[in-house]
Order: sequence, then structure tokens, then C-alpha cells
Amino acid sequence: MPVMHPYNPCMAQISYTKMTGLGNDFMVMKGAPVPASADISRLADRESGIGFDQLLWLDEPRNSAEDIFYRVFNADGGEVEQCGNGARCIVRYVAGSNLDPERIWRLGYPGGVLEGHLLADGDVAVAMGEPAFTPDSLPFVAADESDTYEIALQDQTVTVQIASMGNPHAVLDVDNVDTAPVAQLGPLLERHERFPNRANIGFRQFVSPERVRLRVFERGVGETMACGTGACAAVVTGQRAGNLAEEVTVEVPGGELRVRWAGAGTPVWLIGAAETLSEGVIEL
Repeated sequence: MPVMHPYNPCMAQISYTKMTGLGNDFMVMKGAPVPASADISRLADRESGIGFDQLLWLDEPRNSAEDIFYRVFNADGGEVEQCGNGARCIVRYVAGSNLDPERIWRLGYPGGVLEGHLLADGDVAVAMGEPAFTPDSLPFVAADESDTYEIALQDQTVTVQIASMGNPHAVLDVDNVDTAPVAQLGPLLERHERFPNRANIGFRQFVSPERVRLRVFERGVGETMACGTGACAAVVTGQRAGNLAEEVTVEVPGGELRVRWAGAGTPVWLIGAAETLSEGVIEL
């Protein structure tokens, strides 16, 4: 429910749409100034606000190569580089009643342009760009590039793989995601000094070469029901190590995502459901 305030002529009324990608939920705002960080944090609160993981702020295209331009803000009010499930929701939003699966939608964002389209089965596919694995791409503090890295925590050392999907990710393997110490290790790794811009932390369980289970502690949000770029990072690091096939189903708490990557020089495709939940008006 929208937060109700006494009428104030100095406050702007702003329309919003609430959307979800497998439980990873968003407040979509178009045609309004970017809210202050404190306002985003207040609106994201699930007790007193609208409640969401990220704000997707949409604007008019910046050039002829875009259909729309977007920025992403986490629940803590901080801006982040990218959001895979958010991008899928934006494709659904801009497509509206145009359900043509041949129509390619071009989404501009501060890091470039993504392409996405609707599938005949109703899912949304977005090309998330090519992953990067160098420490500088996250950034991650390391003397040299490696397949895995050891990170010292308070009372233990964990082994991670790293990847950038336009935003920073670390992935560690667990025997069972149901019992993985997400709430304990997630905050410690997210803010570890070796991640200068913090990082999203994925806990991955291999099921088969075509299937993994995943929980993600997202930077500036906490654990979410689904993380699109986290699913991509979990798959491409597993493929790079020779453990996963070209297309992988990723089981997350909110459902299933599909990730497809043909290897170096090609983009990672993220595929899954995206839905509109509600619409409303807020005052800022």
C-alpha cells in the first residue's frame, strides 16, 4: 500500500509501478526526478513504505540507439551499476501490450546498452553483455588474476570465484544452499576490504552440469528471492571452471532462471519471468 501523508502542495505526486522477477521486486518510476537516497530507503522499507529490493528509475532515451534509459538504486538508497532481473522487468514494462517476440528492446543505462525481448512462452530474455573475470573489473584487490581466490574472514578462510556482470560478484560453493551460512558470511564478504565497491555474494550448489541452486546476498539489500546478475555470475564462473553446460537452469528461492553463455566474445543471456504486481501514487 502507498504511504499516506497529509496533503502538502509542496510535495510532488509521482506514479509508480511495482514489478517482480521471481520475487526480486522493484519500484519502477518514470517521468520524475531521481528521489534522494533517504527517500528511496524510506520507500523501500517493507514495514512503513512500499517495500522493494531496488528502484528502477526510467527516463527518455539519450540517443537513437535506445528505447529507454534506466538507472538502478538499491534499497539502501545507493546507486548500482546493473540489475539483471530489473532489466527483464523493464523490457516487460516498455513492451506493454506489444507481445511480439521478434521486437528487440534496447535499454540504455550508464554502462552502455542492453537488448531484450519477450519470448513466446511469456518469459523475458535479456543479453547481459560479456562477463569479465579480472580483479580490476569488479574491482577486487589481488596481486594477479586467478581461477579462485582465498579471502580471510574473522575465524576462517573461504574460497571464491569472481566475475563482473557490469556489477561485482563473488561466488562460493556450498554442499547445500538450504543450510549455507548466507546471513553470517554474506555481510562479511559484501563489505570485505578486498571489494572496494562492495560485492554481491552468491552461494552455489551444483546439482548437475545443467542445474545449480543459488542464494545471493545482494549488496545494499541483503538476501533476495532472486538475483539475475548473480545467477549469471554463478553460471559463467562454473562454466569457466569446466563444471557447467552452455545453458543452465538456476534454482533461486523465488523460482527458476535460465542462463545461457556460448563463451568468450558472446553475451550472457538471462531468461525468466517478469510480472507487474500493482500501480500507485506516492508523494515526495
